[in-house]
Amino acid sequence: MKKIKKSFVPLILVVVGILIIIIASNDVYNQKIQQTEMLKLVKNNIQKRTIKTDFSSQIVGQEESIKEYAVGDVIGVLNIPTIQKELPIIEGVNEDELAKGVGHLPSTALPDDKDQIVLSGHRDTVFRKVGKLKIGDELQILMEEGVYIYKIRNTYIVDKDDRTIIKRTFPKEILYLSTCYPFSFIGNAPQRYIIEAERK
Repeated sequence: MKKIKKSFVPLILVVVGILIIIIASNDVYNQKIQQTEMLKLVKNNIQKRTIKTDFSSQIVGQEESIKEYAVGDVIGVLNIPTIQKELPIIEGVNEDELAKGVGHLPSTALPDDKDQIVLSGHRDTVFRKVGKLKIGDELQILMEEGVYIYKIRNTYIVDKDDRTIIKRTFPKEILYLSTCYPFSFIGNAPQRYIIEAERK
């Protein structure tokens, strides 16, 4: 009887492993659907306002942004040409927002505010390939007001609890992308990978 029970152990482990993979894949699939819906929503809103959507153009405003967004609002699109990614930007960095796209840290600036902008995303979904980006690559933010272009000037790794990167950069407009690191780490990663880009 004991031998029969032991023979089932590997089978049970395999079944449990398959179930875990199915659940994880389903979560990633659902997040991808939400991100696609958010991207369509923001692009549709921008087109309705007849804002030029050519990513190669740049509209430079002279006044500070006065627009305010509520947590969960779709506020724009992050375009990363090097890795061919177009990602919806959602106001807020809680799990609900990060499941839908790239989260904008509400306490930081928006394009044209001439200060620090912080965008966060999961390393295994929206920011899965950001490790391939190099100094000099472009990041583009499309909003209702126009297209804002940033050039990567630095990348570095900090501890997950390091808050020193969140700081005023006025009058320079600096965009920071933040994601968990190491990229292949299983579970809650101990560090953050930071991409720093300056407005062109």
